[in-house]
Amino acid sequence: MTEPQKLKRPRGKARVISGKCIACGARCQSVCPVNGVEMSEQGEPVIAADKCIGCVKCVKACPAGALEMFYTPEELTIIASFEKHGGEEADDEELERRRRISAYKGVWVFIEQNDGEAAKVSWELTGVGRELADKLGVPLSAVIIGSGIQPLADLAFSYGADQAYLINDPVFRQYRTEPFLEAMCYLIGKHKPEVVLMGATGMGRDLAGAVATRVKTGLTADCTGLGIDEKGNLMQTRPAFGGNIMATIMCDRFRPQMATVRPHVMPMPAQRAGTTGIIIEESCPVTEASIFTRVLEVITEKGGKEKVDVAGAEFIVSGGRGLMAKENFAMLEELADELGGVVGGSRSAVDAGWLPQDRQVGQTGKTVRPKIYIACGISGAIQHLVGMQDSDVIIAINRDAEAPIFEVATFGIVGDLFEVIPALTAGIRDVKGNAGEACALVSKQ
Repeated sequence: MTEPQKLKRPRGKARVISGKCIACGARCQSVCPVNGVEMSEQGEPVIAADKCIGCVKCVKACPAGALEMFYTPEELTIIASFEKHGGEEADDEELERRRRISAYKGVWVFIEQNDGEAAKVSWELTGVGRELADKLGVPLSAVIIGSGIQPLADLAFSYGADQAYLINDPVFRQYRTEPFLEAMCYLIGKHKPEVVLMGATGMGRDLAGAVATRVKTGLTADCTGLGIDEKGNLMQTRPAFGGNIMATIMCDRFRPQMATVRPHVMPMPAQRAGTTGIIIEESCPVTEASIFTRVLEVITEKGGKEKVDVAGAEFIVSGGRGLMAKENFAMLEELADELGGVVGGSRSAVDAGWLPQDRQVGQTGKTVRPKIYIACGISGAIQHLVGMQDSDVIIAINRDAEAPIFEVATFGIVGDLFEVIPALTAGIRDVKGNAGEACALVSKQ
């Protein structure tokens, strides 16, 4: 088997720039290793193009800048290709890879839905997908798979999508890995997107991993940031090494580039009612008889005081190791009740058994974006910060003035939380009571 031939970077030929030579004494001629420079009667260089090897020594030796490197249009095209890919030389295999991935265009967002109701994270991803598509100069597409899902296309357009791929069939009424995997791989194989985004939910994590394996590409899970580099590749940022660092991961050699993003990590985009787009209806050859799983019943979790949606709350009072005991979370409950919020906690509080796991905020818990986040007795390890640092207002209460939580806090209170929290609760009660009395007086008047 012969080795693939590498495409070499053109070296060009030296040439004289008219009117610049100062007849310095044949410095260019003295440095040429192939005797490719002769001197005219006027003391100016004459380049023998058939001898020049493009070593640039004469150009560097000229004190007047009277020599330059000349490239043909074909050589300039090759050089531009090198610059785009970091300047490295490429063999036939590498050139074939570049040709293959160049066929992939567009940003896709998988719209997760259940019984026709889209998950909020899908619209959050549509917002960041819009930014990525604009930077790449490509359309943003929503991918909607299900039954009776036509109205979701209009919603996708209102959140920024240019077009929507619809697979509308009763076989996709309930989510099952196998049929959704076949549908996604069918669409990717036919339309070739360069970026595919999914929510890091139960459904998204299940489907994204299966799709990435099938199409033989990379997948970055639980991203907290997405961007486009100067070469048009997707930059995927997520916590790494136990949350101790933030790593930016690239998948520049394969397409599509796939990432999952947790709910509430990306901001919700503004909705523009009445916006329209292109609907592309597709059909995937999947039949009920070919699927080995059946959905017999869908059981919805019942809510209650012990089962709260921390991720969707607008006010969160979180406790950490500084609370010292489970009984002390009653203080946080009182404060949360006055604010109309919920109680959350750090991993250390959950591991200690003080709170159920569904109340945990952080890398291994829920990602939240409340209007107000009150961190009580939480030191601020990066694993926790990843889950709450995008809150609108962060109030930190800790007796350690050097605690990392104060670095991200909007307001910081250095003090004993067993004194500060009851005082805050009482203060809020007084404010609410005074407001109620004022309203009563106004109504009487």
